[in-house]
Amino acid sequence: MWDYTDIVKDHYMNPRNAGEIENPDGFGEIGNLSCGDAMRLTFKLDGEGRIEDIKFKTFGCGSAIAAASMLTVLCKGKTLEEVRAITNKDIAEALGGLPREKMHCSVMGQEALEAAIKFYETGGQVTAPAAKEGNIVCVCFNITDLEIQKAVRENGLTSLEDVTNFTKAGGACGKCHGKIKKMIEELSQTPQA
Repeated sequence: MWDYTDIVKDHYMNPRNAGEIENPDGFGEIGNLSCGDAMRLTFKLDGEGRIEDIKFKTFGCGSAIAAASMLTVLCKGKTLEEVRAITNKDIAEALGGLPREKMHCSVMGQEALEAAIKFYETGGQVTAPAAKEGNIVCVCFNITDLEIQKAVRENGLTSLEDVTNFTKAGGACGKCHGKIKKMIEELSQTPQA
């Protein structure tokens, strides 16, 4: 069984900012119900360009609820430039940590925020999820090579298990395990800029 912090438990049992904003300035929807996780994030800006209100809806586990709740707390009152700097690590740290097996929940929050900001920056013209960039590595969870590379670089991942914990890639049929291991090996040999 996983060990959750009191902060995670509190944000799960008493989520902050759950719901949806009508006519939002920012709208992000990520995930896939077929794999069990999905999140919608909406926000409204005030006259100074700061997030005045932000809300989430999620279909996921307690960690997903807690991560989305904490993300909204971290965003309120900040500019888009400030919230753009929020990483999945920031969300997990603010929760007092998440089990490695649940880090994909903090990644999901970060991705929903990025999608909501993109919606705002394009004037609300994003009407459907954009096609994913990169090549699909994990067919079961629709995870691309670029998503895996980003997770490995940003989080210092070194094993297949780590990649699965952060992205879900490799968590079902296992046919992509070889590709993921090769990517990790290649990235570990690439000098970081």
